[in-house]
Amino acid sequence: MRIALSQLTTGPEPARNLDLLAAETARAASAGARVVVFPEASMACFGTPLTPVAEPLDGPWATALRALAADAGITVVAGMFTPAPGGRVANTLLATGPGVDTAYDKIHLYDAFGYRESDSVAAGSRVATIDVDGVRFGLATCYDVRFPELFRAHADAGAVATLLAASWGAGPGKREQWELLVRARALDATVWVAAVGQADPAAGDPAATGAAAQGSAPTGIGYSAVVGPDGTVRERLGAGPGLLVAELDVAEVAAVREKIPVLANRRLGDGTGSGIGTGRGAGAYEQA
Repeated sequence: MRIALSQLTTGPEPARNLDLLAAETARAASAGARVVVFPEASMACFGTPLTPVAEPLDGPWATALRALAADAGITVVAGMFTPAPGGRVANTLLATGPGVDTAYDKIHLYDAFGYRESDSVAAGSRVATIDVDGVRFGLATCYDVRFPELFRAHADAGAVATLLAASWGAGPGKREQWELLVRARALDATVWVAAVGQADPAAGDPAATGAAAQGSAPTGIGYSAVVGPDGTVRERLGAGPGLLVAELDVAEVAAVREKIPVLANRRLGDGTGSGIGTGRGAGAYEQA
């Protein structure tokens, strides 16, 4: 399975960002990718007032994303914002393409390092997976990477890979945490993890005017990566914009799980395994 990770820097204007996504989707399709994953906040960068830009899943931005995925003939995964009750929004990943149309609302909100995502964003509760060419992928967003139970839920749902979209906050030690967490989640669930973040706005993307001046908002550090189910980094980008194209060996997941049967060896919750969905043990998520 060939996939692409598009590390870019989005600005506050959804229409302009959609143009960036269209160009990168065409590049990914030309490279033979069956899936292209864009960062969290692809619709509009953090630091932008989110309620005015949020649109429903049948709104013009999502409809245009579906159209460009259909034109390219591949599945596109991109972060957007959809309306939620109480004047807040949902931090949504839309996955769309031939035979695919699924949305995932970020479950774990970034109330950390002095930033409070929950002030403007409502948390989701449902695990989401997609199937592309017979391969199942789980969907996750940014701060979710600190919660291994979600990645194990993907594995329990039959996923062999997790697509992780992020707009990682900068700061001392944050790159090291990002790289460590992405590798750890691959090992926790023995899945491939394809993790794409917003590029560092200071790394020189001329198309991202204004994105670097959003104060304390998490606007990205780059360093997108593809990590194997054994926790080893197979491909990685630097801080600046770039398109990473990688092959995922689906059969490798079964081979690693035979050697390291951490999923089968779990003893949590009610004693049946993961505890996912029971309200005990590792967590209580709904399955979409």
